[in-house]
Amino acid sequence: MIRLGRYNRLTAFRETEYGWYLTDEDQSEEVLLPNKFVPKDIEQDQELEVFIFNDSEDRATATTQKPTIELDSFGYLKVFDASNFGAFMDMGLDRQLLVPFSEQRDRLEVGEWYIIFMYLDGETDRLVGSNKWMNYVEVEDIDLEINQEVDLLVADRTDLGVNVIIDDLYMGLVFQNEIFREIRKGDRVIGYVKNIREDGKIDISLQKQGYQNVVGEFSTKILKELRDRKGFMKLTDKSAPGEIYAQLEMSKKNFKKSIGALYKQKIIRIEKDGIYLV
Repeated sequence: MIRLGRYNRLTAFRETEYGWYLTDEDQSEEVLLPNKFVPKDIEQDQELEVFIFNDSEDRATATTQKPTIELDSFGYLKVFDASNFGAFMDMGLDRQLLVPFSEQRDRLEVGEWYIIFMYLDGETDRLVGSNKWMNYVEVEDIDLEINQEVDLLVADRTDLGVNVIIDDLYMGLVFQNEIFREIRKGDRVIGYVKNIREDGKIDISLQKQGYQNVVGEFSTKILKELRDRKGFMKLTDKSAPGEIYAQLEMSKKNFKKSIGALYKQKIIRIEKDGIYLV
């Protein structure tokens, strides 16, 4: 079965003046790979990984280009153009992704970037985008565990912190007072499940939980900085929180825990003017 909006592993089946037709494993379906996407060394029965999308006439078409979003996933896309139908998003292909006006939270502006969810329109069988991404996250069947490592897409800022999309499935929140490095809308980062509330809301941390995990992670970062600075860093446990954050992007609390652990292991020594690598 050839899947629209996803990568497919298909076989070169027959050549035409327009390109090569590729077929699925049981040869029940075929799709055209236009000449401009055909590899120079293609051979009969060769397997290719291609992405399937709608061409300008809404026919399923294969491409070797790499899209920045897939079916049933979220992406951070730039508005390429706009028309009476909606906004067209650049998704890394020759073909853009339409976000109809009905799927826009506010009017999307050409040249601006937005969080978009790609889905398959059941009536037209077309790939469509939505800026109303909160409507497409799972809120009931949450299959996550505390401390589980997850992939995050940074979405919107709120008064409490930053909304993130977890594993292209769920929405979580990173509280503002737990953000110790710069993150921007559209960034993809690693996070950890901190808490799953009874109402289904998910708290996310950008650091591993637990004293040993936190200390280990930040200790590694401090050691790297010390080595990069030839064994000395002008910070101590008396340094201001803002100064520590500016240099290391961590809280003073985690900084003090980490240098304390390194000092006990006799890896560093702490003087009045700063930290020295032993």
